[in-house]
Order: sequence, then C-alpha cells, then structure tokens
Amino acid sequence: MPNPVIAVCVPVRNEQAVLPRLLRALLAQEAAPPFHACFFLDSCTDDSGAVIENTLGGSHLPWSVARSTAVRPSNAGAARRDALAIGLERVAGAPGALLLTTDADSMPAPDWVRAAAAALGAVEIAAGLIVRPGDARDAPQDRIEAYYDRLYRLRRRIDPVVWEPDEGHHFTGGANLAMRADGYAALGGCAPLPSGEDAALIDAAGRAGMRVRRARAMVVETSSRRIGRAPGGLAHDLRRADDGDETVVAHPEGAAWQYRAHAAARRAFARRASAATRSGFGRMIGLSGDHVLGVARDCPNAEAFAMRIVPACPAGERPVPLGVAEQALAVLERAPMEEAA
Repeated sequence: MPNPVIAVCVPVRNEQAVLPRLLRALLAQEAAPPFHACFFLDSCTDDSGAVIENTLGGSHLPWSVARSTAVRPSNAGAARRDALAIGLERVAGAPGALLLTTDADSMPAPDWVRAAAAALGAVEIAAGLIVRPGDARDAPQDRIEAYYDRLYRLRRRIDPVVWEPDEGHHFTGGANLAMRADGYAALGGCAPLPSGEDAALIDAAGRAGMRVRRARAMVVETSSRRIGRAPGGLAHDLRRADDGDETVVAHPEGAAWQYRAHAAARRAFARRASAATRSGFGRMIGLSGDHVLGVARDCPNAEAFAMRIVPACPAGERPVPLGVAEQALAVLERAPMEEAA
C-alpha cells in the first residue's frame, strides 16, 4: 500500500514563545510518511505567524497557515475545527488520507507521525499518550491520571474489544489525536466548544460505531503551564492541585456498572433477533425489549449499539475523595474475571 496522505493540524493562539519546540519536533520526525503541517492562527496578536514562517520557510516540510478574520473569544473547539479544516483541504480526494492534531505548546515524539499512521491501520481514530516533562508540582495530577489509567484498564478487562490493546490508557486529548479523514468528515468535525471538544469527538465516534484505539506508542509531551488557553483545561486542573484543593472523583462502581452493561450490550446485539435476549438485556438497563430492538435497528454495529443504549449508572455518580476511589478500584481489580464481567 502506498503511504497515506497526512496532514498535521495545529490551532495556535499567541504561542510565539513555545512554537519553536513544536516546529523542531515536526521537522525531526523519523521515518515518517510525508505530511503537510497546517496551522490556524486563532486571533493571534503576537508573532506566531512569523515564527512559523521563519522556522519552516525553506524547509523540506510542506506547510500552510490560515488566520481568523476577526478577533473572537477563546474557543478551543472552533480553533481545532478550523485547523482540521485546513488539513481536510490539503488531503481532499486522497484515498486513505489521515488527519493528526496536536497543540502549539506540545512536542510530539520523533516517531509520532509514523506511530499514528500505524495505529490507524485498523481503527478510525487513535488517541495517543500525553505526558508532561516531569515537573515535581505535577505529582497530584500524575496521581489522578494514574487512577484513570487503572480505571480504563478495568474497562477493557470487563468489556474487551479486538481493536483496543490491554495496555491502553485513558487519554483522549486534542494534544494527541489521529483520525481517518473520511471518518472525521462523516462526524461533522469538532464541535465549537470552549473546551472538551476532543472528548465530544471521541464520544460521537463511538456512537457512530467507529473504532477508537488508545495508542500508547503514539506519544506527545505537553507543557505544565498554569496559564492555559481553554477554560477548564489542563492548566486549570494543575492550578487547583497547586492550591491544595481536595481531589474528588466519581466512585468507580458507577463506571464498572457501565462497563458491564457495555459488554452485555455487545452480546445482546449479536443475538438481537431473540426476543428473550432483548427483554433480558432491557431489564438490566431499565428499558423494554421493544425499545432495545428499536435502537438496535438504527445501529451499524455493536460498538454503536453499546455506546448509544447504555445509560449512566442508575445509582448516579457518587463523589468521593480520590483515596477512597483508589481503594474501591483496587477491590474491583482483584475481582475474578467472571465476577467482574
């Protein structure tokens, strides 16, 4: 198979101080298929555009820059959507084209493009691992992320899928995403949300029946800055940790209930012609067998069915301190496989 056409898409908002690190990382990609670098300057009032031109001008890397036509409030979703739109233009008509996206304050590993292309060989979207440079102040956030990694591993223990590795991770951040261009276009692009556009895109992909792989080999290092661009983003979380705020998360039993229901939904979809199967699964999640059948008819595959029909845990989310959640998760992790499933 020939190398796919690839566009790396980056939203930029007043990032002249950190852009050189990203640009050097893109120029240093090892054994990567050829790719086009696309930058959307989101109401920039600094010299970000000049930094890109001075660094990439005359380089081997094809690149494009577009600017917003008017100053607008910061909107991470709209900026990423605009950056990816440039990429879609560059790969238009190319079969098997891929879109990658990261942030201007991030630094992809030398094999990032190659790892992303490999991860997309069997899925529609790949969410890579996001790491930080090891600031000692980040220890509380590291602990939170380690908890969510454990919770995600429990998910795949209870609800395994063939395209997802057991050693996956929980990250779905825009600093490290790759997707098939046709799949992204079919989803209608990123929602113009002030933050969380990346998670919303992953959710939409699952509901459409697309396969999402958490690819640990696809690595991007992001900054530990405390002043960010998106409200409610990582910078906000790091500041809260610096202030000593108690970390509260949902008790993991609610997530485990959903994982069991997802696994049961996949089994029910495979046997959806059986009225007894539909009724039994419906009782588990509080729906009638007819409702189950109606949803199944609208779903292209078991992934879409599981993501659409399973509700939030009926008991609701129970906020608990992180330490309590970690202990409860340890109990779930020790449960025999047949008991967890």
